[in-house]
Parts: sequence; C-alpha cells; structure tokens
Amino acid sequence: MKHKIACVVGARPNFMKMAPLIEALQAYPEQLDLGLVHTGQHYDQRLSGLLFEQLELPDPDVYLDSGSGSLAEQTGRVMVAFEDYCQDEKPDLVLVVGDVNSTLACALSGSKAGIPVAHVESGLRSRDRTMPEEINRAVTDSVSDLLFTTCREADDNLIAEGISREKIHFVGNVMIDSLKKFLPKSRRPPILDRLGDSDPFGIITLHRPANVDHPDILRSFVNTFQELSENLPLIFPTHPRTAKQLREIGYEEIVDLNERGVTLGNSEVWLAPPLGYLEFIYLLNRATLVLSDSGGIQEEATVLGTPCLTLRENTERPITLEMGANVLVGRDPQVIRENFMRVLGNGRRDPIIPEKWDGGSSEEIARILVEWLPKHSK
Repeated sequence: MKHKIACVVGARPNFMKMAPLIEALQAYPEQLDLGLVHTGQHYDQRLSGLLFEQLELPDPDVYLDSGSGSLAEQTGRVMVAFEDYCQDEKPDLVLVVGDVNSTLACALSGSKAGIPVAHVESGLRSRDRTMPEEINRAVTDSVSDLLFTTCREADDNLIAEGISREKIHFVGNVMIDSLKKFLPKSRRPPILDRLGDSDPFGIITLHRPANVDHPDILRSFVNTFQELSENLPLIFPTHPRTAKQLREIGYEEIVDLNERGVTLGNSEVWLAPPLGYLEFIYLLNRATLVLSDSGGIQEEATVLGTPCLTLRENTERPITLEMGANVLVGRDPQVIRENFMRVLGNGRRDPIIPEKWDGGSSEEIARILVEWLPKHSK
C-alpha cells in the first residue's frame, strides 16, 4: 500500500530544504506517493520559479496562490486552501519545513483534519516572541507527530516543552544537503562584473520586518553599510520587501536595479536583484564575510567557513555561535564596525561541520518516514 505525503513549500528557504527531501523520498516509489504543494507565499519569479528550476524541484502538483497580506491574512488564506486540498487528496502525512507562515498554516490545517504532521527543522528557539517565526516554530512543533531536528540543543528544547522523546529524531540539517549537492554547480553572477575576479568582497542580506520596515533603523543600516564599503566592496542582493522600503526612504536607484548592479548612493555597496540559489552560494563561498539577518545563511556560512555577522540580537541557531563562525552584532553601528574590522584582520576561517551536517539528513528522514507510516496512518 502506498502512502501519500503532502510536501509543503511556500517561501524561498522552504525550497532549499524540500529539494533534497523530495529527492530522497522519490527513492521509495513503491511505498510513497508525493504531492508537492506550493502555497504561493513567495510569488516573485526570482524567489520561486527560478529556484524550482535551479534546485531541480518538480513542478508543484497544487498551487494555492496565497499571495501577500498581513501575517493573519496570509496564514488564514493558506489554512483554508490547504484544508480543501486535504479533503480532496486525503494525504497520509503532511510534511512541512522551516518556520514561515505556510509551515504553520499547513501544520494546523493538517492536524485539525486528523492527518499526522512531520516538521523538519524542529526545536529551534530564539526565545524572542516578537519574531513571527518563533511563534510559527513553537506552534508547529506542538501539533507535529514527527519532529526532525538539526542539533542536540533542539532536542533538549522540545523535551523541555513536553514533547515525547519518541516523536523526536535528530537527523542533521537538510539545508546543508542542498548546499553540498549544488555547490559544485554554483554559478558566477553578473554582479561580479563590477569587481575583479580576484577582488575581495562581502555580502549583505536584509529582509526581516524589524530591520527594514522602520525608516530610522533602515537608514542607520544603510549609513553603516556605506561606511564599511570604504574597506571592502559589499554586494547587496535586495529582497523585494527591502527594495520597496529603500525606495520609500529616498533611494530611487532601486528603480533601475539590474543584474549588473547599481551603487547605493556614493559608496561601494552594490545593489542587485534577488539572486538564484546557485548564484548566491557562489558568492557566499567566495565572500570575505557576510552581514545578514537570515537564519539559514548562518548555517551555510558555518559550513563554508565564511564569517557571519548576524544583524539581530538573538538567533534560533546558537550552534553557529558555539562553533565560532557567527557573531550576533545587532543594530548598533559601533558593534557592527568593530566586528567587521576584526574579521577583515583575521580573514576567512576553516569550515566547521556540526554533528550530522554531512549531506545525508534527507535520506535518514526518508527512511524514518517509510518505516513510520505503515504503523501510524489510518
């Protein structure tokens, strides 16, 4: 008997995590029937269509077209649409990854429909309840039947929250599965035409509402980045949300953004449109450092040996701090500058591979699911 798994994606980080899972699950065609559900949370071509192509993901079986809106609006639309999908398709398992709104919405709809839920990347906690992702993580874990973790600390977090040990499986990091598979296929992006091939550079990524939705905070970041670029050119692939906010505070050059980049004011900060996954990991692997408020980049940078300065006061990935590859610098320009100059003085570091971040996490998850489903599905 085949068991149907609804594999849910919605936003850019989901795609990198689901791609190796789909490949691993496809190794069991006699046991599993896969349905790939795209909620439409990220609907920009560069944040969705291009990534499907580069990550060798199959076309979605269902596109829910949730679109934009407030957190509640988007989550609600996904819940309603996914409930209809579950009623029509009757999956035996809902497989969600990460911590975006789509993750929460589909986990809730699946659980309320009596369908087991498996959550990949469970147990990560920042202890900051002002972050929407923290709520998404905790609630998704609370309704999940299988919880796959990236590190031992995540196991401890779940156990402290009352999750049964039997539900928890420490499997490693599927994001690193994708990194290891696709790094040899990475591509040089056109933005590097602005620099010499051997010239050093840094990367900026900035997208979290707390950092980009407040004009004073965003201006402070821009001023700091421009100052830092006097010491090292900085490439800034610009998330649509960030581009919109930069335009609103007066940076009209965003209107003419193209693949070869434009400078942010009179500086060596080079703005570019969102990059494909293959182009971004090419840059990250070569960069002197990365300044970012992303979660996944902290992990990728650790494995690649690229120093990471995280523009947040906390992180749900403390293992990257413990390994010494990541430093929380927050929003204080002085702290950012001091750590930036320290990294320039020390240079890149040797890659660090945490336990089970070896490229085999997806295969382990697939084996567990194939064994678990016959015992627990209706």
